Amino acid sequence: MSYQIPLFDLHMDAAEEEAVLETLRSKWISMGGRTAQFEETFAAHLDVPCVVALSSCTAALHLALRVLGIGEGDDVLVPSLTFVATVNAVRYVGAKPVFVDISGPTDLTIDTADLERKITSRAKAVIVMHYGGFPAEMDKIMAIASEHGLKVVEDAAHAPATDFGGRALGTIGHIGCFSFFSNKNITCAEGGALATADEELAKKARLLRCHGMTTLSYERAKGHATRYDVVDLGYNYRLDDIRGSMLLVQMKKLKQDTHRRRLLWKQYCDELATVEELILPFHDCPHPSSCHIMPVLVREGGEERRDQLREFLASKGIQTSVHYPAAHKFSIYRQEGMALPHTEFAADSEVTLPLFYGLSDCQVTTVTDTIKDFFCNHV
Repeated sequence: MSYQIPLFDLHMDAAEEEAVLETLRSKWISMGGRTAQFEETFAAHLDVPCVVALSSCTAALHLALRVLGIGEGDDVLVPSLTFVATVNAVRYVGAKPVFVDISGPTDLTIDTADLERKITSRAKAVIVMHYGGFPAEMDKIMAIASEHGLKVVEDAAHAPATDFGGRALGTIGHIGCFSFFSNKNITCAEGGALATADEELAKKARLLRCHGMTTLSYERAKGHATRYDVVDLGYNYRLDDIRGSMLLVQMKKLKQDTHRRRLLWKQYCDELATVEELILPFHDCPHPSSCHIMPVLVREGGEERRDQLREFLASKGIQTSVHYPAAHKFSIYRQEGMALPHTEFAADSEVTLPLFYGLSDCQVTTVTDTIKDFFCNHV
């Protein structure tokens, strides 16, 4: 289906095209100097010593748990309202995911009270997901983690430009993980990064992203090394210079992109404030957000009513999505008797509305007017 108002669109122009062409002309297109330059740029943006560029945020989550020493017999506390990669990474290292509920319909991040209730002697880490670019309660989470000796991994896939108490999200826990997938605030189609203040953790991650090899092909090609050893079981999680060059351009647009997203998010909240049938998550959040997505919840009627709204919007040329199905309901993770009431309510009632840099004010009003029309005329 062709939509008049898509869910998202790329914030790209000729600058990305030229950056890619320059990389192609350089004759070095795998991981090299441009990737390293992006790592330095993103580290400066986050004000953190170490960034390791990777092939995806999934790879970042996997390596984060690996380098933190999480493995067989360990529990990792995770939200269920997240993309499944957050949970899959726990299984990759042989650990067990322990699902934690969200705070409620106005705060879709992990519930610190439920988190603390579910900590046992087997718990070794917690993965926090900053839903939509809005921060979880990091002060409380870090205090709980310190008390119980837990490592903290931040899934900051939605939050490349969110500040929390003067620090960037993704730099508060032990490791932060970022995504540069095609619909993210900065993108290179497929890519990710791991950020940490711990030089040793970063060193281990760099080793593991390249098959556990002690030198890189880029170093050997430049004559800086001729031999290598393999000292650990690593992976092919590298980011290439083509994507690195795109990200360098995207970084120049991030501040402008984030500012525009925040204005659009506020317009949505203002125009939907009188729609009693909807709940607007994070509408009173005191912290600035990257505003990656615009979620709304249908107050009553659950999945059936939510889908009716989505179908109506689609019939008017407006694309929507759902973020996310509850991970603990997937066949691979389903357990008898497990109940996460706030997560289940959100998963059944959430609609993600269009939000991207190029969205116009008039298009937002078209979306909100269409939603109002649905609730006025479709009892």
